[in-house]
Amino acid sequence: MTQGPLTPAAVRAHAAPAGHAPAAFGRRFFIALAIGLVWLAPAWWAPELIFAMLLWDIAFIAAWAVDLRRIPKPFAIEAARVWSEPLTLGAAADVRVEFGNASNTMLRLFWIDDTPYELRREPPLGEVVVGAGGHGEARYEADPGQRGDLSLGLLHLSMQSLWGLAERRARADLRQTVRVLPDLRQARNQALYLIRSRQIAMEVRRRHRAGRSREFEALRDYRSGDERRDICWTATARRHALITKTYRMERNQPVWIVMDAGRLLRAQVWEPGRTYPRTKLDYAVDAALSLAQVAAQAGDRVGLIAYGRKVQQSVALGGGLPHVRQFVDALAQVRGEPTEGNHAAAVRTLMHAQTRRALVVWITDIAETATVPEVIEYAIRLQDRHVVVLLAIHQADLVALARTPPETVDRMFEHAAAIEIVERREALLRTLRERGAFALDTTPNQATVDLVNQYLEIKERSLL
Repeated sequence: MTQGPLTPAAVRAHAAPAGHAPAAFGRRFFIALAIGLVWLAPAWWAPELIFAMLLWDIAFIAAWAVDLRRIPKPFAIEAARVWSEPLTLGAAADVRVEFGNASNTMLRLFWIDDTPYELRREPPLGEVVVGAGGHGEARYEADPGQRGDLSLGLLHLSMQSLWGLAERRARADLRQTVRVLPDLRQARNQALYLIRSRQIAMEVRRRHRAGRSREFEALRDYRSGDERRDICWTATARRHALITKTYRMERNQPVWIVMDAGRLLRAQVWEPGRTYPRTKLDYAVDAALSLAQVAAQAGDRVGLIAYGRKVQQSVALGGGLPHVRQFVDALAQVRGEPTEGNHAAAVRTLMHAQTRRALVVWITDIAETATVPEVIEYAIRLQDRHVVVLLAIHQADLVALARTPPETVDRMFEHAAAIEIVERREALLRTLRERGAFALDTTPNQATVDLVNQYLEIKERSLL
């Protein structure tokens, strides 16, 4: 099976002896010794039977030595870890562990793969029988709970013949670093919005208003409902039939996604059926990736600035599939930080990279302060030069608390505090809207839909 460009590379290595005691006793050896203890009962009446027990033990020790010699050296075993698909946050991926046996002895292999906790709650393990000169494989599922780079370690092996009396301990150096990407399924599901964007483009061609920016696309026969001012009179004269100009939404426009990775985006959100909690930053990454794909399909150029105390990731404006892959790779490495994001540093980086008018999509949250939060002040400054969309991801439980009537005195105080927070957020966002910015206050689950819809509306209205 051909691996995709985002799939981690397979790693292969020959096994080597493990530690200072590469040989050990198998489970069947201890069972045989335990069976030999039955001689102890009749030995109470016939002490000479003790010698029979000793002979039994000596015989099995000798058999253990013979069995150990039958087991080949670890180098005869080649192991591999093969990934079948890209690792994406919250989606289980199939991992295949392959074994090759270059010896002339059939072997039973017990294996444990050293995986990090963020990839699996418990290390995968199993047993596989590999024939002489043959191959075998085992599978397990990886369920990533964190984006970014994760390190996998050695593959630990116990080699036994079919006798099962002795074993050789070995390990294969399959150490590698894999990258967990954002939830690519979420981005693929935005195909619906791409279809809608094409429908919007068709509507814009048929009903455009004065003052809107339009980009000429082609000529076609006049249809009922077309505006008279769109008739191309020169083409009409040549063809002796009414010909209309058609337009499309402007392409190649700059779209910058500015993503806050500060402490406010580290809040965890539990979803039913998931092994790990997700953070608001994970939802922000999903929304950014979906918007980047939709914008790239619409012909726009997309850039990224992700920041905490300083800029973590920066992707210049670009388009096309290679650029989207670069975007995915950068988003995979965005990590939440325990401190407030440095909004000023992000704005300086953006202003340096983009001097002309652009669409700036700022994904963040609003801090609870007595004064106007910095992110609001800087968004207002950006609005003077750019079209600004500020997406604030709030906690759904806080809004629910504000909307639920209190049942106890303690809940009454919590209810009042929640109402105050929600009203203050709305007042701040209203200030932004009055200045001409687009301010969205949304839940983590709704962030992608709201953001993509807002982008399509801006494109439909030709506001950029």
